Amino acid sequence: MSVTGPDSSHIVPNRVISALGLLALALLWLLDLGTIQPNRIVPGTGHGLVSAVGSGSAALVTAMLAGSILLAFLQVRGRYLILLALVGLSLALLPLLLEVFASRHLPEDSPYARSSIGAGFWCLLFLLSLMLIETLGRLGSRRGLQLLLVVVIGGSWLMFLQSDGLESLSLVREFNARPAKFEQAFWTHLALAFGAVAISAVLAFGLALKMMRSPGWQRPILGFVSFLQTIPSLAVFGLLIAPLSALVAAFPALEALGIRGIGWTPALLALVAYSLLPMVRNTFVALTEVPENLADAGRGMGMNERQLFFRLKLPLALPVIIEGVRITTIQAIGLTAVAALIGAGGFGSFIFQGLGQAAMDLVLLGALPTIALALLADAVFTMLAASLKPTPATA
Repeated sequence: MSVTGPDSSHIVPNRVISALGLLALALLWLLDLGTIQPNRIVPGTGHGLVSAVGSGSAALVTAMLAGSILLAFLQVRGRYLILLALVGLSLALLPLLLEVFASRHLPEDSPYARSSIGAGFWCLLFLLSLMLIETLGRLGSRRGLQLLLVVVIGGSWLMFLQSDGLESLSLVREFNARPAKFEQAFWTHLALAFGAVAISAVLAFGLALKMMRSPGWQRPILGFVSFLQTIPSLAVFGLLIAPLSALVAAFPALEALGIRGIGWTPALLALVAYSLLPMVRNTFVALTEVPENLADAGRGMGMNERQLFFRLKLPLALPVIIEGVRITTIQAIGLTAVAALIGAGGFGSFIFQGLGQAAMDLVLLGALPTIALALLADAVFTMLAASLKPTPATA
């Protein structure tokens, strides 16, 4: 076996990628890649890899995974760049498997027939994504390259989903049946989640300042926000219905503002309550953990306490505060889906409708964008926190 580079003997095998590749290969061959349903309600017939896409395409996918496993063991310089290209290209072209599957098995004389994604495809998508993350981590890639990969892979998926080849996919049909409702759910979900995060950020900043100036308030405030966090989310939604209904009955003018016992009002209040603990804790810790010697240096330069706060403590604390915002945003996006139970709307409405109708693709129509929003928020706030970290001065 040829080895490139004088120091290739120091390159160790990557057991993570090889294990993920082996698992993907096994699940791809053991589970169904897709299902053909006569209509929306009747359970479909599952097809394994060879049956779904034919022996040629099955051999190509198998060769790609086997090549990734082999590269993970080879002591070859530049193997992570090859793996990045291989796994990235595979992820971008993955919808092509669904297109081939639909073209081979969807009956032309059955307008209600549809194709569904099988467990084997989901496992392949998940494990390839983990392999891509591991490869990017090994390369120590910058955020720009990661964003470029997300754009390329996401753009490829979008093009495939908008093409006629995947029109029969049940997930696409569920979306095409209700595009206006999907758009409304998207904006409602965003408004509730990010509205709650914005309100809790302002409240948390004020509470953190109060604890800094009056240390006696530290225990009651942290105890109260911790107590709010321990109450189950469904219980909070339920507990708010009665007092809000009584409030609207006492002041009918509130109803004109859209405030009711059910709907967005209790959902927003509950989301704010749940967001307070990580926000308050991170903001307080970030502002109080600024090294005292830096504050002394600032005082020595003639800064007053107000200048110290805005020009020294707050900039140094921002990365930790943003980390709290990141955690809170991901949590709020997930909880907003549950708020659909009390009529708040959002993507959760599709999830619960799908569960009620035993239509799993409708469930996915609500679940997948919720996951995508959480991942996007995680990436954006992680990059923002990293960009705000102070860089050491160079001589």
